[in-house]
Amino acid sequence: MHRNIIYNKKLGNRGFSLVEMITAVGIIGIILFLAIPNIIKVREDSERSLAIARAESLNMAMASFMQANGRANAKTFWNGKTNTQRYAAVTPYLQFAPASLSGFLPGYGIVFPITLGNQQKVALSLDGTSINY
Repeated sequence: MHRNIIYNKKLGNRGFSLVEMITAVGIIGIILFLAIPNIIKVREDSERSLAIARAESLNMAMASFMQANGRANAKTFWNGKTNTQRYAAVTPYLQFAPASLSGFLPGYGIVFPITLGNQQKVALSLDGTSINY
């Protein structure tokens, strides 16, 4: 009978106390409080890097368009076109291009240059703020 009492006391000592649980939850909360802003910043930086990479691919597609069609023909076609028409013209020079420009860079604004010439780049913006790249 004496053995059963000792055995039951050992079972009662298993687990964590309320203070230990609250402390553990508090420590985890502090770590998350400090980590979440950094995680958000990493995500924003990666989205920005993706937008810049896609804008650069549009720049390369414009150069390929101009090279394939000849400078004079490309400039003649380019002038007076809308952003959508210009995107449709460079789409064959992009690999895995979505059907619309809004699908190419969701959340970011892209504006093709009005005239096509040397070293022309697309304008990239987020919420109306220009992004230099």
